[in-house]
Amino acid sequence: MKYKLYTTSIKAWDAMIESIEQAKKSIYIEMYIFLDDTKKSHDFIGKLKQKARSGVRVIIVADAFGSKVLKNEIAKNIEKSGVEFLFFSNWLRHIHRKVLIVDEKIAFIGGVNIGKKFTHWNDLQIKLRGRTVKRILRSFAYTYEMAGGKDKKIIAYREKKFSTKLKFWLIEHLPNKNIYTLKSHYVEKITRAEKSIQIATPYFTPPRWLISLLDDAIRRNVKVEILIPRKVDWKIMNLLNYRYMRNLYPLGITFYLGNKMNHAKLMIIDGKEGLIGSQNIDLLSFQLNSEMGVFFKEKKLLNELSTIVEQWKRHSMKYKPQHYKMKSLDYIVLALLKILHPIL
Repeated sequence: MKYKLYTTSIKAWDAMIESIEQAKKSIYIEMYIFLDDTKKSHDFIGKLKQKARSGVRVIIVADAFGSKVLKNEIAKNIEKSGVEFLFFSNWLRHIHRKVLIVDEKIAFIGGVNIGKKFTHWNDLQIKLRGRTVKRILRSFAYTYEMAGGKDKKIIAYREKKFSTKLKFWLIEHLPNKNIYTLKSHYVEKITRAEKSIQIATPYFTPPRWLISLLDDAIRRNVKVEILIPRKVDWKIMNLLNYRYMRNLYPLGITFYLGNKMNHAKLMIIDGKEGLIGSQNIDLLSFQLNSEMGVFFKEKKLLNELSTIVEQWKRHSMKYKPQHYKMKSLDYIVLALLKILHPIL
C-alpha cells in the first residue's frame, strides 16, 4: 500500500490540488467545511469547474451547516460548469468527513477542511493508493445517496465486496446507516493497550464510556498522553477543553498544550497500531456525525507519526490545573451547558 502523510492544511492542499489537476476521469469530494476563500493560493472551485468542463466527472458532497457559505450563488455557479454539487442537510447530524477521491485510484482522508482560516493549522491528512481506495469509494457512495445523489454507478459501489487482507482498514461511522465502527474500534484498542495510548484532538469533551476506558488503562499502568492545542478556534471549546482536563488530570493523564492550532485527529496504541481520521474526541463524533478514518499497523508510518508527535510535544507545555483559573462567567456558561447537555 502506497501512502503519503501531510502534517499541515497547506501541505495537504498542495497535494490535493496536484491530484485534481492530474485527474482524467473522476473527482469525488466529501467535505464538512468547503469555502471559496482560498482561491488566491489554492483555487479548488476554479480547478474543479475547469475539470468538469473538460469532461471529468466531478461530484461534491458538502455538509449544509459546515459549508453554508456555499449554499447560494457560488454553489449555483459551480453547477453551471457541470459539477454535481450536493448538500447533506440534517438538523442534528452532519457529514464531518474530509475526503477526496481521484480517478477511483487515489484517496485523501483525515482532518483537513478547505477554508482560509485553516491555512496555517497543523493537521493530519493521508493520501492512499491501492485497494483501500475502493473501500473509501464504497463509503462515499453512502453519503452521496444520503445527500440525494442519483448516479447509479456511484450508488452501486455500496454492494461491492472487498478483501479484508489490507494494510489499512477503513473505519466508518455512519449513524444514518447504523454503522458505529468508530466507537467499537476505540473500545477494542484502548481495552487491549498494554504500554501507551497517545491521542491528538483539537476538541476534548469525551463521553463517559471513554473516560472509564482511559481510567481503566491508567490503572493497568498504561501511559496516557493527550495532545490538545493551548488555544482553539472556538472560545466555548477552550472552556470545555480546560474543564475536562482539570477534571481528568487527577486520573494520571498527561495533557500537552500545543502552542499552535492543531486540528489533527490521531490515536496510537503501544506504538504498534494507529488511527488517523476526521473524528474529534467528543459526543458528536462518536454518536451523531458521519466520520471516517484509517486504522493501520504499518511500521514505517507509525515511526513517522511517532516523530511528528514528539515534535508536537516539544512545542507544547504539560498541563497543570493552575494554568487556567475559572472565572465567574465560566461557571455560568458551564452550568447552562450542563442543562442543555447532561452528558457533560
